[in-house]
Amino acid sequence: MPSHPALVYRCSPALALFLLLLSALCVAGGASHADVTGQVVTRTATWLILVLAILCGVRPIGRSAGPVFWLLLATVLLVLLQLVPLPPSLWAALPGREFLLSAPLSQEAWRPWSLAPSTTINAASSLIVPVAILYLVSAIPQEERAWLPAIMLGAIFFSMLVGLLQFSGFIIDNPFINDSRGSVGGTFANRNHFALFLAMGCLIAPVWAFAGKQSPGWRAPVALALMTLFALTILATGSRAGILTGLLALALGLALCWHDVRRALHGAPRWVFPTLIAAIVSVIALFILVSIAADRAEAVRRAFEIDPGQDMRTRGLPTVLSMIAAYFPAGAGFGGFDPVFRLHEPFQLLKPTYFNHAHNDFLEIVLDGGLPALLLLLVAIIWYGMASVSAWRANGRHSVLPKLGAAILFLILVASAFDYPVRTPMMMAIIVIGASWLCQNRTASMTADFT
Repeated sequence: MPSHPALVYRCSPALALFLLLLSALCVAGGASHADVTGQVVTRTATWLILVLAILCGVRPIGRSAGPVFWLLLATVLLVLLQLVPLPPSLWAALPGREFLLSAPLSQEAWRPWSLAPSTTINAASSLIVPVAILYLVSAIPQEERAWLPAIMLGAIFFSMLVGLLQFSGFIIDNPFINDSRGSVGGTFANRNHFALFLAMGCLIAPVWAFAGKQSPGWRAPVALALMTLFALTILATGSRAGILTGLLALALGLALCWHDVRRALHGAPRWVFPTLIAAIVSVIALFILVSIAADRAEAVRRAFEIDPGQDMRTRGLPTVLSMIAAYFPAGAGFGGFDPVFRLHEPFQLLKPTYFNHAHNDFLEIVLDGGLPALLLLLVAIIWYGMASVSAWRANGRHSVLPKLGAAILFLILVASAFDYPVRTPMMMAIIVIGASWLCQNRTASMTADFT
């Protein structure tokens, strides 16, 4: 009787635990608020899976993700350092602490660097997710890492289905995230984060179809359909930033698989390739125009209706900049933007809802961590720039995953200029996955075809 190894194949413990953790993140990892149930679920699941991985003997393979490890370690240490109590004289010398000096016993009490220690503890607790993801991804065997793009595409597709149900009027009350009733956010509490997630799908889909070791075959039309659905769902979210990241993702996705499409069409007449590219762009553009004409493109409508001068991102920017100047170079403490902003919030910005973040993560990182965080951010960006240039200069199929990782991180950097996507557990995981792909460009032996 013939054997069918593909049907009886058992995945490694590292991949099985990674899939389990990714499933938990898909369901409960789409919110950034500290008080939502999803934070308890994701962190508990992450700790249990990490302990189980250690007990099962799961160990990282090689050192391909070395830069990611050191950057993540520096981040964890910096956040924990803000919780160390400081002598009264040293703490009083930190900028921005003058308002507490008149409090009773303020001259004798040892206080942590952070002005809001409870929020900094929460920030430190949240970092267990990227730590566990890096541990598991580094432990996945090389041949199984080839499945990660398809796995990520499946997670994005699942979130898109939830978003389409919401768009159709179906009420989904996710108990794990603080989503808004009637909004299209998929598995995320914030529509901007959901739109960014969908934009990543526009990146991964063409790469999955054309750049793998298998011929495109049925994957090509499936990828085109997925890209179209992702683009239309981005318009339905109402995210203005999503329009930008979606357009960038479509362009980068085509650039990533450009040579692979040409190779797949080897032997065809020369006019076939430009015609195919034009047809793909035209089909996506046609569906988008139909969506706009049918008044189903909420993001386009909001882009024209909202006055930039009335947007809280614009109105709150001067206050955020003044806060950075007040607490620099020590910083106010990670995770403490909300209580610290209330100390500086001018009367004209008061409203029934609160301004929970700076809506520019680069500025908020500097506000929270001061000069040390700024230096760490610059080191991370410089490493990203150098690794990305190296990845895009490389040729061959082994360079596709590093390029994909660079493109994913680029989208996150762009989105972080308008919002705070990296503060959700799911996006933390994606950053680590994308960075680990980018690290694979270091040596050819650390690369593998993917399916």
